[in-house]
Amino acid sequence: MKQGGITSIACWALATVTLWTGIAIARAADAPEAPSAKPPALCKEAIVNPVSGYAECVRPLGAPVDPPPPRPTVVKLAVFDFELEDATPASALLGQTTRTEATMGEVSDAARRMLAESGRYILADMTSVEAEPVRSKSLRNCDGCEAGIALQSGADQALIGVVRRITQTDYYVVIRITDAKTGKVLDEQAANFAGGPEGWASGVRMLIKHQS
Repeated sequence: MKQGGITSIACWALATVTLWTGIAIARAADAPEAPSAKPPALCKEAIVNPVSGYAECVRPLGAPVDPPPPRPTVVKLAVFDFELEDATPASALLGQTTRTEATMGEVSDAARRMLAESGRYILADMTSVEAEPVRSKSLRNCDGCEAGIALQSGADQALIGVVRRITQTDYYVVIRITDAKTGKVLDEQAANFAGGPEGWASGVRMLIKHQS
């Protein structure tokens, strides 16, 4: 009799556990699924907070703002004086040597000023360079020797420029940038312009702007 009572109690307990387990499973099945997290809204308009100095999104308000792109590395650049290659047959007869030298000085100054103002370069001091190709303004014909000269001056890159005069009113501007360590040509641009010597500096500025 006692054994039969124990068996009945055990069966009742097992049935109770089974019932509650079934109820729990049913409730879990009926429970609504948790909504998936929505991706953050994209910021369409941001302003810089004048107090904190950080960018804050105003449309939609509070949306995360992408970080600004990394600033490009500033390169130390050796800019050599621009050289003149006069291909006009009458150049020796016009007696314009002094005027041409002064004009080429203006061309070199204009190039250095524009490159410095671009924010991408720090100009190396080349005033004490005494290498023969620099003094004779023949870097264009020295098989890339400007790279080694620039490296000795502490520069990362070297720039040489040539104004190639075709006629009295027609000229080319050529600009070449090389890596000071390897001598590899990193960029080379050339363009044809119309105008006399008074427009050479303008042509150089236009080519540098295009190069940027």
